[in-house]
Order: sequence, then structure tokens, then C-alpha cells
Amino acid sequence: MVEVPKTARAVIIGGGVSGCSVAYHLAKAGWTDIVLLERKQLTCGTTWHAAGLIGQLRGSANMTRLAKYSADLYVKLEAETGVATGMRQVGSISVALTAARHEELLRQATVARIFDVEVHEISPAEVKARYPHLNVSDVVGAVALPLDGQCDPANIAMALAKGARLRGARIIEGVKVTGVTEAGRRVTGVDYEVDGEKGHIAADMVINCGGMWGRDLAAQNGVALPLHACEHFYLVTEPIDGLGHLPVLRVPDECAYYKQDAGKMMLGAFEPKAKPWGMGGIREDFCFDTLPEDFDHFQPILEAAMQRMPLFQTAGIHTFFNGPESFTPDDRYYLGEAPELGGYWIAAGYNSVGIVSSGGAGMALAHWITEGEPPFDLWEVDIRRAQPFQRNRRYLKERVSETLGLLYADHFPYRQMATARGVRRSPLHAHLAARGAVFGEVAGWERANWFAEPGQVAEYQYGWGRQNWFANQKAEHLAVRNGVGLFDMTSFGKIRVEGRDARALLQRLCGNDVDVPVGRIVYTQMLNARGGIESDLTVTRLTETAFLLVVPGATLQRDLAWLRRHLGEAFAVVTDVTAAEAVLCVMGPKSREMLASVSPDDFSNAAHPFGTAREIEIGMGVARAHRVTYVGELGWELYVSTDQAAHVFEALLEADPGLKLCGLHTLDSCRMEKAYRHFGHDITDEDHVLEAGLGFAVKTGKGDFIGREAVLRKAEAGLERRLVQFRLTDPEPMLFHNEAVVRDGKIVGPVTSGAYGHFLGGLGGPGLCAVQGGERRGGAWVALRDRDRRPAA
Repeated sequence: MVEVPKTARAVIIGGGVSGCSVAYHLAKAGWTDIVLLERKQLTCGTTWHAAGLIGQLRGSANMTRLAKYSADLYVKLEAETGVATGMRQVGSISVALTAARHEELLRQATVARIFDVEVHEISPAEVKARYPHLNVSDVVGAVALPLDGQCDPANIAMALAKGARLRGARIIEGVKVTGVTEAGRRVTGVDYEVDGEKGHIAADMVINCGGMWGRDLAAQNGVALPLHACEHFYLVTEPIDGLGHLPVLRVPDECAYYKQDAGKMMLGAFEPKAKPWGMGGIREDFCFDTLPEDFDHFQPILEAAMQRMPLFQTAGIHTFFNGPESFTPDDRYYLGEAPELGGYWIAAGYNSVGIVSSGGAGMALAHWITEGEPPFDLWEVDIRRAQPFQRNRRYLKERVSETLGLLYADHFPYRQMATARGVRRSPLHAHLAARGAVFGEVAGWERANWFAEPGQVAEYQYGWGRQNWFANQKAEHLAVRNGVGLFDMTSFGKIRVEGRDARALLQRLCGNDVDVPVGRIVYTQMLNARGGIESDLTVTRLTETAFLLVVPGATLQRDLAWLRRHLGEAFAVVTDVTAAEAVLCVMGPKSREMLASVSPDDFSNAAHPFGTAREIEIGMGVARAHRVTYVGELGWELYVSTDQAAHVFEALLEADPGLKLCGLHTLDSCRMEKAYRHFGHDITDEDHVLEAGLGFAVKTGKGDFIGREAVLRKAEAGLERRLVQFRLTDPEPMLFHNEAVVRDGKIVGPVTSGAYGHFLGGLGGPGLCAVQGGERRGGAWVALRDRDRRPAA
């Protein structure tokens, strides 16, 4: 009989590389009272058959930071634990077969340099010299990372497990967790089965590292963990004479990667149309299992490989492998505490990059758990970005058929998902579609990104330069600046906080003073103890005891979780009312006249000043009109009950048939011209509110609030970095985000966001800016964040 403790500070569920890394890092942080439970044997789910590629270059700065940490850790792990990890820094080469792919590789190399990851651009001839077996006749360019590597995935997990044990952690195999227990919306422990006997461990927290089993386990407690397994293929050749020592090779344009190991070649695939697996559940005895071969599915990858590397034409196949791996709706993994249940933590859904991700992810999650906050901004992989509806299995099955291939797809700016669309729609969706809307998706919401002209194909044509909607955006942008434009912003997250203690709760959470008269709108941030920005929002006082919080649609679950986490004993109710109201934004210098034509109410500055909200009549309906702006022009956000939204839209168009409909791309370019911040790009929880230039929205004199002391300390000590804005003198280059800003030959930080500002000219973003002589001409405004160049961990 396996001996299982009765209590633990933390229980980790799942003995793959993710669970072992979390155990290792928690133990390293000094937590010895932790238990890892594995249903069968360590590594038996996905880890054992992973390819073991250690590529440090990821799509963003912080993800690169985590991957670099993993690589550095794995190099040291064997000496620390005595377990051979097979970690060899053989380097890697990624080749581009198109100019667009080459542009992407060069941009990713910039991200690597920001965090001191060694990277080199190399020519096709240099690729051939380093990889003599490769056909480079159509290679456009390449990048090489000499400190990338490959490893033995199972032994990496075993080394992490041993390191955890050496520091006091308990790791027990053959124990199946059957459920997580809870009381008062907080975990109390886990129930388990072992050798037919049932038991319980009382615990303060539980970490779900269950991989492809994790979704169903989380669902038992109402926790959304949207992931789904797909079949993942690779083959290994027989030994090949004269193969030599080779770096890992990636040919993303052919959806393929290559790895030399023990004189054999491995060929793996990230095909564009994948095969979801496990729709009927996972067998109880699943352990080190493989899936049936499907050579027809893999054949296009192999045929391309035979041309790319002719040795595959003659080499025998030793192993053709098919095994399941978990994928998520947006191709990013999940970390953090579930918003639905206190003490329920997650590290899962690694999208076939679990080995290179888990070292850094385990470090980050352990820091988050033990210190109460993440080590740096982890919003990209935060579990709070997951939407409750995304646990739907039909949705997941369809979506992951696409996301598997996205790892090697062209990562063009503004690229949209093609599968599982149309789940969340505004009441105006059909109206907008009929008028040429081209939709993008955020948090499941279909949002009009731009509007095609009559006769124009209403779809994206992607590229790294000016895309096919550039002129459309210009027309929309100038309509907002010179006349009036209409945006559908129904996707705004809307949270009602109501009750006797609602005011006191929000005063404690918000940096600005929200104790204002009924009808006033306050722009504010919710801060953490470091003065970092947890939420960027407006608060409207509806009554003496009721407030409406408006947040970005993508951060709604995050913001709800933050509010509920700090609710405590306050007599207040926090309610998601997003679906109750549509939002029509009427913006531009002629917006007052526009609204006066459909409403008998007075929209003059005296009757309806900036920063106020009131009920109005519009058409034959009613709405609540908020005079605020995210585009920097006179304008109103009209909050209309969903049943009246279509009528109000029709009334506006009837009054002005030429009313310009505008999309989210225009909203973005307009806000950058006014230096308005965007949460997730320009401001995050690791950016101090003063260094972000938002001190005007913080009122330290109002009394105590979360982050107040950090604001006072920063004001006293002075700023170490700033969010600033500039304009390119050359109007042609297109900047988006993560480009390096170089000063005096040194990288001083990344561009946080960029968009072409058609009124001022060029790309725009937060900070102070000056237009010499008021001249409006081509140029570029860019937001960047000056960063100290901190190490990866």
C-alpha cells in the first residue's frame, strides 16, 4: 500500500515535466510540505514522447525570458541532481523560404537581443556550411541561435523530480486524484484512489498540472481550463552514416523540424490542419501509449522533407510515432490561480512546447504562489484570459485543429483565427456584416476591425507592410478626426458593483477618487502593491450605492477575479453585466450634431460636460450616454439595452445615411495619436503607474488604497524608466510591437505598440509628443517602454 500523507501545504496533480518543475521550484523556494501525485508513472502522458527541442526564441520578450530560463536551468540540472538530462546546446537554425518569413525571423531575433539571447542572421551559404545535408536553393535567409539545444525530455522531468525530493518534496506515483474538494469557494484538498482504496489529503492549495486530463478535472469544480489533445506526429530514421553533429533545424514554411540524435534523424510536423483526439475521453489505463499510425496524414510533410533533405529519400524509417499533446484556443499555455476558485492553481496546455516552457513556467508559478505576485508580466499565459464558454468541447475540437499548426504558421500582424468563430456576437453583427465589416476575434467576441468598400473583397490579405485595409482605415480615421464615426464596442466588459460598501471597496482598489457625484465618470487604474497596473478602466457612479466598471473585453475575467479576491467582508455584489448592454460609440467633432438629430436631449457642454453620464432618449428608445473618449475627440459612448441596440443603430443611420462605420484598427490608430494606453501592450502589472505616465489618475490624498505606498515611494525616489512616444521621420516602415529601440548603439527597450496615425501621420502611442509647426505629414508615432535589461530570472 502506497503511503500518502493526510495533509500538505500544496498538492500538485500530474507528474509530467510541468508538475515536476512546479514541485522543484516550490521546494527550491523553501516549501517542503508539498506532495506531487501522479496517476500512473512520471512522464507517462505527453512528456515521455516529446521531441525535446530547447528553443529560446519565442514570440514576445517575457516568453523569451522564460524559455531562456529553462535553457539555463537544464544546462545546470545534471550537475545538481546527478540525473543525465541529455541536454546539449547544439544550437538551432530557422530558415525562411519567403521574404515574409525572413522578415518574421529578423523581428523575432530583435526580441532575442532585447533579453541578451545570442542570435545571428546567416545567409543561405552559411546555412549550407552548417547543415551540409540541406537543400538551400530556395532559402531566402535564416537565423541561428548557438545556445539553443536538445534534451531527453523524460530525464529532464526525472531530474526536476529528484531535485524536488532532495529539498523535501514528496512525489508519489500510482495515485489518481479523483476530485478537488472545496469550501467557501476555496480549495480544501484532494480526494484520491490508490490500489482500490480512497483517501483524502487536506491542502491549502492545489496545482493542476494534469495536461490533457486537466480540463475535465478542472470542470468538476467549475474551473475553465480550455485545452484539447491533438495527434502529434514525427518519424525517426534508421542510423545514417556520416550524419555528423547538427544543430536543430526548423523549416516553418514546410511545417517541419529536424533533429539529429544518436546518428538518426528525426522529422516532426506542425501541419496546418491537425487531428483532434480524445473526444470520447481518455482510457483509464492510458500510460506510455501511442496512437494509431496515419501515414497519409503525415505524407505531405515527408514529401517536402525528401526534397529539402535528400537523405530522407534513401534512409529507412525506424519509428513512425503518433502521440497526443494538449493545445489551447490561442496557442498559449495557462499559468496562475483560477478566477473561479481560490487556491486552485494551473500550469497546463503547453501546445507542444512544454519542455522548453516548463522550466520557466515552474519558476514563475512558484514565485507567484510563494510571493503572492508573478515575477513579471505573465498576461500572455494568464489563466484569467480564458473565457468560460471556451471549455465547450465542440469549440475546442474545432479550434485546436488550427492552433497546432500556428506554431509554424506565418505570424503576421493582425492575423485572425479561422476556426470556431461567431460564438459571441453583438446585436449589430448582421448589420455590420451587411455593410462590409471584416471581423476579428477577441475573447470570443466578433468585432468589426475594418470595413470594406463596395466591390472590395472583405477579407484580410496579410503581410508585414501596409495591408489591404490601410486605405480603409485612413478613411475611417479621418472621418473620426474631421466629422463623425460610429464604433460598435459591445465587447467592452461591464461590471456592476453594488451595495452598502461598494464605494469603500472601490476606493480601496482604485488609484483615483471614485467618491464622486452620481453621473460622474472616473478614469482610473487598479494597482498592485508594487504600484503596477492590474486593471485600466472607467468607473461610473450610477447611484449612491451602485457603480459601473467598464474594462477591455479581453481582461474581463481578470478584472472580475481581482475584484472578488479583494471583496472580503464588504457588503457589496460584483456582477458581470456585459451581455445586458450594447455600446455604440459616436465619435468626432460633429458627434454633437449627429446625436441632436436623433434625440431631443441637450448635448451642449453645459448640459452634458465631459466625464458625465446620463439617460437620454434616442430614436424611440432610451440609452445611457457617457461622454468619454478613447480616440481623443468629442464623443459619447451609448449604452443601450441589447433589445434596443439594433433600433438605435438604424435610427442613427436613418438620420445620416453617410455615417462612417469604423473598426477596431481605427480605434487603435486614433488612441495612439492621443497617447492613450492599451492594457497588455503599453501597460501591465509590472509597469509602475507613474512610469506609465498615468500619475494624473492617482489621488494619494484621498486615503489608503492598494499601491498607495508604492506610488509615494516612487514619487520620492524618482522614475527609473518612462513610457515615451516618438514619430519616425520615414513614413514607410510599419512598426507593430516588440521592435527594439536603439540609442547610442544600445537597445534601451522594446516598442510596446505602434499604428499608423493618418491625421498626424504615422505610428502613434503613449507619451508626450510634438508636431513641429502643427504640420500634418507622413511619419510614425511609436510607443515604447524603457526597460532595465534584467536577466531572465
